[in-house]
Amino acid sequence: MENKEYTQDGSVDLRGRPVLASQTGRWRACAFLVGYEVFERMAFYGIASNLVVYLTTQLHEDTVSSVTNVNNWSGSVWITPILGAYIADTYLGRFWTFTISSLIYVLGMVLLTMAVSLKSLRPTCTNGVCNKATPSQIAFFYASLYVIAIGAGGTKPNISTFGADQFDDFDPHEKKLKVSFFNWWMFTSFMGALIATLGLVYIQENVGWGVGYGIPTAGLMVSLLFFYIGTPNYRHKVRKTESPMKEIIKVCSTAFRNRGLELPDDPAALYELEPQHYIITGKRRVHHTSAFRFLDKAALKQGTNPRTVTQVEETKLVLGMSVIWLATLIPSVIGGQVGTFFVKQGTTLQRSLGHGFHIPAASLGSFITISMLVSVPIYDRFFVPFMQRRTGNPRGITLLQRLGIGFGFQVVAIIVATLVELKRMHVIESHGTDGPKDIVPMSIFWLLPQYILLGIGDVFNAIGLLEFFYDQSPEDMQSLGTTFFTSGIGVGNFLNSLLVTAVDKLTRRVGGKSWIGNNLNDSHLDYYYGFLTAISVINMVVFVWVSIRYNYKKETLEVTEGKVPCVQMEGKAVDGPPSSLGLRV
Repeated sequence: MENKEYTQDGSVDLRGRPVLASQTGRWRACAFLVGYEVFERMAFYGIASNLVVYLTTQLHEDTVSSVTNVNNWSGSVWITPILGAYIADTYLGRFWTFTISSLIYVLGMVLLTMAVSLKSLRPTCTNGVCNKATPSQIAFFYASLYVIAIGAGGTKPNISTFGADQFDDFDPHEKKLKVSFFNWWMFTSFMGALIATLGLVYIQENVGWGVGYGIPTAGLMVSLLFFYIGTPNYRHKVRKTESPMKEIIKVCSTAFRNRGLELPDDPAALYELEPQHYIITGKRRVHHTSAFRFLDKAALKQGTNPRTVTQVEETKLVLGMSVIWLATLIPSVIGGQVGTFFVKQGTTLQRSLGHGFHIPAASLGSFITISMLVSVPIYDRFFVPFMQRRTGNPRGITLLQRLGIGFGFQVVAIIVATLVELKRMHVIESHGTDGPKDIVPMSIFWLLPQYILLGIGDVFNAIGLLEFFYDQSPEDMQSLGTTFFTSGIGVGNFLNSLLVTAVDKLTRRVGGKSWIGNNLNDSHLDYYYGFLTAISVINMVVFVWVSIRYNYKKETLEVTEGKVPCVQMEGKAVDGPPSSLGLRV
């Protein structure tokens, strides 16, 4: 068998043997992964979309407490992937980390289904009025939620990254397929979210919470069976660094020790291993950039125990992504409104469609998913080819340009939400419907524009963030890199929780009445949305400024047999050794 029939990026099977490119990976492997993603999204959104309703109607929590608890749990789901990614990149690998974590996730779903189904574990209700939950019932319910959060920590950063690993970056055809992978991967994710917000939410409120949670639990079990059946088709990346995080710490400490030394004018004078080393190890060589120049002192040959240019540049990549990550926190705060205040807004509006049918307020979140499902094919099949012809970029536009467009849609969405809330307050004033249980004579569909705008924006920023952090991560840190995406959402949720608590306390102290009290009909949610609009605009300006200065990754896979190395970078692949390749947005 000729070597050329094997994958060019050194992928192996589960036993560590080289794999044939024609018999493994690509979409044939990903087909076994998408089932899990659909049902996991069903489970997560089936909980997150309606959790604030369960907490206020079944556990009788007040508005601020319920919103805070939803944000804290959702934040935990998105922040625990940092640990899961570290375990995958340093110890177990993506496959085994996902395998163990998915079983923990299913256990959490089983416990949660029990918590809302068994009489001894949930508050008893009579004629729709529920008694206060006991401390043990509350403890069991929240313990179930946080078991799910622990399981999500190992599944979220590894399933999508494992899917991306099925495509060989150094095969032109597979690299082209990979450009579309994240779009279509998120498309399947959106399908799970749509089923949850349209179907599961209605089942929870009208059939039973146990049935609403039991369906995705059973689906997760079946999808895991299909995942294991697909094992012979999977490609696995070989870890070439013992501990990526230790390398970063060493680079920073070496640069600090060498802080008094002078940098050479020519970057070629910095320490780097011979190409033969990279040929033997199969590790990609990352080329010098001008960003974070103080770290170059770690590669000074006259210093003690110098680090290579590749190791220094990998550290620069992590720092560069960290700066971009900071600019994603406010957009994540905006996204956190969907499962909290948007839902609470909806409960105050007219939701009847006739014949006694009422739209669950959380179901309006399905329009985010619907707009995303419609927009992804348009983006992938029309927008990208259109822009490719004008920019020459295989992605159509750069990764950060894609994020900027998405963040712009979010700014418009929160402006629209503010205007709609002003309209709702005007109707309340006109009709005197300011009681805590009064229904405002205004259709819930007034909220549609803000949902649709967020959905379109997510096609640019949600998918773009996942792709950006995977693409720009050092070779041995792509699971951990993906957690930049998940942790941004998690920290955004915690930040939203902090803002809600702070605004509630501050406005009570200053004006005597909270902007976001239990009675939204007698509060000022419009003021809170206006505040979010202001910080979103400021954040957008900061993001553009940071993006202009960002240096994309430039790496080479050294090969033998006289082949010319190929420099992989944002926007293009350049044959031959690099000279000055500082490409910016």
